[in-house]
Amino acid sequence: MRRLPHVTWLRSFEAAARHSSFSAAADELNLTPAAVSQQIRLLEQHLDMQLFKRLAKGVELTDMGQAYALPIRKSFLTMQTATDGLFGKKRKSIIRVRASISFAALLLAPRLNAFRQQHPDIEIELSTTVWADRMSDASIDLDIRYGDGDWPEHNIHRLQVAAATIICHPDYAATLGDMPSAAILTAADIVQVVGSETDWDRLFEHCGFDQPRPDHWMKADSSLIALQILRAGHGCSIISRSFARQDLQSGTLVAPYPVEIPMGESFFLVERNDMGPRGDIEVFIEWLCGQHL
Repeated sequence: MRRLPHVTWLRSFEAAARHSSFSAAADELNLTPAAVSQQIRLLEQHLDMQLFKRLAKGVELTDMGQAYALPIRKSFLTMQTATDGLFGKKRKSIIRVRASISFAALLLAPRLNAFRQQHPDIEIELSTTVWADRMSDASIDLDIRYGDGDWPEHNIHRLQVAAATIICHPDYAATLGDMPSAAILTAADIVQVVGSETDWDRLFEHCGFDQPRPDHWMKADSSLIALQILRAGHGCSIISRSFARQDLQSGTLVAPYPVEIPMGESFFLVERNDMGPRGDIEVFIEWLCGQHL
């Protein structure tokens, strides 16, 4: 196998072939025309082939020179692309965030564009789960969980989520009256969010109703699904105003009573223990903890 020519010879050849001029190639490469001519002569000797016709005014590729120039130019372009892609600019950092499907869809996803506008070099990979209380592998950097915050991870940050209230469709609200009563709520068609059953106990206690919690009409495993059920026009549910904000603002759903109860537990942003210090993670945590969700 023939030994490859020196890369400086090839660079001079490629530039001269592109410009059809040793002088123009020399200007591009910050060399003298004599140096470019010498390097191309060495290349021709190495290949035992004439690549240029030397004319009275300039140079012209031979047929073999033309055939050789195309793959050489492609090779230099490939190397330039690889160099620019890997080293030419700062690479984006990636933060892998997992959240409940309701939190991800209703609270986090609509805000991610604003975060990227502020921090274009940080990319967020968002995944969802219904119920999770641990990071089972290293594919997650940050976890957003609902609970009491009593988990084995070292760095846990409470997020600001609005209190809950009764949410329903405007048509269904007309059947509930202006003020809550034990009789009305006990007879209501309750869409129960799984895991939040005690919300009705706390609501009844808050209102002074000495009644057991009402039976549910339907169950949903997330606030996201419960809201979809309510949008169809029937039933009511206790849901955080944060999750229902868009529906409340548009009038698709309403909060029929001026009653709010604090969430039984809270949402927390949890860092993986073995992650180590990362500036991008700190930026995201500061941003999310500063959001009034």
